[in-house]
Amino acid sequence: MSTSELAPLGGEPSTSSRFLFEVDGVEIGLFREVAGLQLDVTVEEYVEGGQNGYVHQLPGVMRWPHLTFTRGLVQSDALFSWVTKTSGEGFSGNDNTLTRATGAVTVISHTGQRLRSWELDGVFAVSWSGPQLLADSDEALNETLEVAHNGFRAVTK
Repeated sequence: MSTSELAPLGGEPSTSSRFLFEVDGVEIGLFREVAGLQLDVTVEEYVEGGQNGYVHQLPGVMRWPHLTFTRGLVQSDALFSWVTKTSGEGFSGNDNTLTRATGAVTVISHTGQRLRSWELDGVFAVSWSGPQLLADSDEALNETLEVAHNGFRAVTK
């Protein structure tokens, strides 16, 4: 393994304490977990007559799973306000037209430095869930946001 593989972000292995989610340049919030930052490419197989040693494999459609953001419950309404803009009354008030936005996920270090970002194309909220409220529970109050998008690209800050 090369040195650049061990230390991809300027000499130190990447660790973080938070992940910032922004939509059209507006901070939606800081999250402790982001899942689904991945790309899958389907494979088309082509069987060539007379070629029995292998099957040709060609790249097909790119698939981008939904991203899921998780954090502890906070006082800010930025996340929920953005979710309601693309659904319910916000959606019907826009003549049932979905307004897709440009989003970004940024890794933030424990010192507040932006380490790495991914820009998301065509992002919109598909799900929000709040905390399970139980009077006799010690568990943290968490909220979860799920967003759909049409792909992302890495951005160096």
